[in-house]
Amino acid sequence: MSGPGGRAAPALLLLGLPGLLLARPRYEPTWGSLDARPLPAWFDEAKFGIFIHWGVFSVPSFGSEWFWWYWQKEKREPYVKFMEANYPPGFSYEDFGPLFTAEFFDPNQWADILKASGAKYVVLTSKHHEGFTLWGSKYSWNWNAVDVGPKRDLVAELATSVRNRTDLHFGLYHSLFEWFNRLFLEDATNAFKTRKFPTSKSLPELYEIVTKYQPEIIWSDGDGNAPDTYWNSTGFLAWLYNDSPVGDTVVTNDRWGVGSICTHGGFYTCSDRYNPGHLLPHKWENCMTIDRRSWGYRRDARLGDYLAIEDLVKQLAETVSCGGNLLMNIGPTHDGRIAVVFEERLRQVGAWLKVNGEAIYGTKPWRAQNDTVTPGVWYTFSPKEGKVNAIFLNWPGSGTLELGEPRAKLGETQVKLAGYKELLKWVALGEKGMIIALPQLTPQQLPCQWGWTLQLTDVN
Repeated sequence: MSGPGGRAAPALLLLGLPGLLLARPRYEPTWGSLDARPLPAWFDEAKFGIFIHWGVFSVPSFGSEWFWWYWQKEKREPYVKFMEANYPPGFSYEDFGPLFTAEFFDPNQWADILKASGAKYVVLTSKHHEGFTLWGSKYSWNWNAVDVGPKRDLVAELATSVRNRTDLHFGLYHSLFEWFNRLFLEDATNAFKTRKFPTSKSLPELYEIVTKYQPEIIWSDGDGNAPDTYWNSTGFLAWLYNDSPVGDTVVTNDRWGVGSICTHGGFYTCSDRYNPGHLLPHKWENCMTIDRRSWGYRRDARLGDYLAIEDLVKQLAETVSCGGNLLMNIGPTHDGRIAVVFEERLRQVGAWLKVNGEAIYGTKPWRAQNDTVTPGVWYTFSPKEGKVNAIFLNWPGSGTLELGEPRAKLGETQVKLAGYKELLKWVALGEKGMIIALPQLTPQQLPCQWGWTLQLTDVN
């Protein structure tokens, strides 16, 4: 069925109720139809989520979560030397499996840290490119967390704790391909004309995690250079939206096969650490890491490798002002701990959001994203209150802040500093622009320590 412009229109299933017709769209397994599905509103309102990269790669916890690939396939010198120096000859990557023990994993504690971060959703790696599933998958015999290592269903435990103790939406990351899976390599050799791997492994796993854990985000990744037709991505997504238990609320990303990224799917990710710095017409997400060099935990990380709280607040302000969501990644340890440095960063972001959350949650982009006069000022708009939020990252030594974008009106415009009671004084600069007198506060009296929000009403 084609809509205007040749785009496939969702077929409508009409539910007859006395005097009332409720239409629930049904989507065809085509990008034209699937891309027309409106993104569930909760995702744009949430703005901020936590990504968790956890798996067998957390055991060597050296270099990167791509450890297996860099060591065995690319044979990168630091990885080869690391193995030669620390493990016996003949030690395989599979031998790391039983060492993934998770003895300190306390899902309630994780849920409490996630809640304290101010995040509104969480995405856990149910399976990374190594193929090890954090649940007891029927399709990953003896290479899953119930059979090997922790002997626990880590996905179920975290899902339960997050749902019982927080209001976060629970999501799952899933890698389509697996680096060294024999069936995938065979299909790749056949230029993906055969489809043994997706039909016996990848797709059954996706149906399994949706049915079993009902995640509200499916964060797909790792197309293995195969097209979406090989993965039958449109078939899976049509089922997900039409007939799955999460059809109404689930959101998906754009990593469903070669050529789909930044083009098809739900929200766009475009690339890792994507932060364009300008407004985009389509909902997008900036997935980034607190450890600049790795998604998984690294024992060899130095303090300078971790982004400071000032960097994280800056990323959050920039991302949200340009219409994006921020998905901030942590990598837990093989024994199930969220390292103290990650916990501190998450709690710091949460403390900042307690004061400045109105400038983030539920906001829309304003007509200007950043200020034209003062650098390091990012705007958001709160539609319910009709407020413009100006997040400024540097407290001016002069005690006054000049803004080039707002159009202030005498007797109407009001300026508040989030977390401070009194109204602030200001002077208009002609048609456009204003100078705001900030309160004279000691460092202890400041409402927060890193980045502040001015709330402006009636500034056009």
